[in-house]
Amino acid sequence: MRRDELGDLVAFLTVAEERSFTRAAAHLGTSQSALSHTVRRLEERMGLRLLTRTTRNVSPTDAGEQLIETLRPAFSDIRDRVASLSSMRQSPGGQLRITSSRQAAESIVMPAAKKLMRDYPDINIEISIEQRFVDLVAERFDAGVRLGEQVEKDMIAVKIGPELRMVVAGSPEYFKSHPVPLTPHDLTQHRCINLRLPTLGGLYTWEFEQNKRPLNVRVDGQFICNDVPMIVDAALSGLGLACLPDDHLGPWVKKGKLISVLEDWCPLFPGYHLYYPSRRLSSPAFALLVDALRYR
Repeated sequence: MRRDELGDLVAFLTVAEERSFTRAAAHLGTSQSALSHTVRRLEERMGLRLLTRTTRNVSPTDAGEQLIETLRPAFSDIRDRVASLSSMRQSPGGQLRITSSRQAAESIVMPAAKKLMRDYPDINIEISIEQRFVDLVAERFDAGVRLGEQVEKDMIAVKIGPELRMVVAGSPEYFKSHPVPLTPHDLTQHRCINLRLPTLGGLYTWEFEQNKRPLNVRVDGQFICNDVPMIVDAALSGLGLACLPDDHLGPWVKKGKLISVLEDWCPLFPGYHLYYPSRRLSSPAFALLVDALRYR
């Protein structure tokens, strides 16, 4: 394969993943017209249409999808092997990209990252705050951070935080006009703040457990939001009960700004984990990151 042919494949994969010639051109540091010419040249050489182009969108054809499935693991393996060459450096270095929820990034990832970058000036770290679940390979992330129960089974998962507990809480103002719920069934008589899930778009079903018997409750209320800090603010403002992990609501409960209820019904569950593909080669920089984040 000639060098320009390899470059054409890189260009195509970037456009396909970005779903945009404009974003792909910015990522590759070239012009949109040059990139369009490159992809057209690849299609002519293969005798296949690889991308469907409209004024608003770019999407792969069936042939394009097959080519993507061929290129992704190959280029991912090349990136990992090139990164592993940093083991020959005297000092660990290289770029690490991590996707994380905001809470985990602020409370766990960033403190470890700051120390790592101070100790190893050649290590560069990018943290992308995402509520949605990200395809690490397709979007070229080295690792992600999510709650343990949300990590796919084919990923390597490293525990980076303690177990968490869901907390149901409302403000003292709210409880002035509403009775304290004694069981999850009582929530049907309460105003509850619903969380819109980022991936599938449905509403989070409140999960409880007692004597190892699970109980899921669908709740109603005036306010629905897909942003956790805004839900916390709504609960503090007396708009209803919120159900979130204790690292979000616990500090406000300790300050007396929120009152926790149904504590006997809220079991522990796996906390935050760093996860990454099982086939990923470990560079010294990545190994240092895993060790810095590992919960002990």
